Amino acid sequence: MTNSFKEKLGQGGYGEVYKGKLLDGRLVAVKFLNASKGNGEEFINEVASISKTSHVNIVTLLGFCLEGHKRALIYEFMPNGSLEKFTYKDNPSQPTPHLKWEKLLQISIGIARDICPKIADFGLAKLCPRKDSIISMTNARGTIGYIAPEVYNRNFGGVSSKSDVYSYGMMILEMVGGRKNIKVGVSRTSEIYFPDWIYKHLKLGSNLPLWEDITNEENEIARKLIMVGLWCIQNKQSDRPSMSKVIEMMEGSFEALHIPPNPSMFSPESPERLPNELLAESSTTSVE
Repeated sequence: MTNSFKEKLGQGGYGEVYKGKLLDGRLVAVKFLNASKGNGEEFINEVASISKTSHVNIVTLLGFCLEGHKRALIYEFMPNGSLEKFTYKDNPSQPTPHLKWEKLLQISIGIARDICPKIADFGLAKLCPRKDSIISMTNARGTIGYIAPEVYNRNFGGVSSKSDVYSYGMMILEMVGGRKNIKVGVSRTSEIYFPDWIYKHLKLGSNLPLWEDITNEENEIARKLIMVGLWCIQNKQSDRPSMSKVIEMMEGSFEALHIPPNPSMFSPESPERLPNELLAESSTTSVE
């Protein structure tokens, strides 16, 4: 099906994804899950749960494979690939992003509410009982680089829907910056953690050192995206907006927005920074 794993499409928090083809000629994305224990009963239950989820913003599950400890999920193929393909700057001297600022705004709103962007990795959702809005987790799970602090540190509270808001905010900031939010190979140490770096420029009211030759309208869109993204990644869950509020902020005027508190990488009760394993990468949001 995958032609000996010839074409890798990406990697998320739960495994690697390869391009494949079914016998009827349809192209698919095959996600090989990380090694897991058990007899497969939990996996079957998870597949049953995912298959019942039908939404325009979620990539369709077409099938699965279970052979011993090897597990794989087969999804519809997104020909345009992941969002990072269109937003990350391959060339530092590139004057503009692959997508226009207006399109980035449309995608941001679309992921929160609309049709075009599609979610391809929602592993945490399978772990939460439907009746619970907040849960406690003993081990950090999720896509590295987008994990809310409460997922790996109990001092921040239990995991809730606001944890998804945090991940959404990190994705928005990566779209704006055209880079990973945590990037070690930068010229200045102050630029390693993009949210901190861009917050300082936003707070000072200085020109954003992101892209050259953008119009005033595009600059306002960029600032709006940054502002919303920073609100979404607040350490305190109560400070993060709901997704309905996010849409309201995105569709409203920039003047109506207020600069949020500085989203710090430090715990309120511990001076320890993020664990090294979180200084990594990955994104699995796709666009049609």
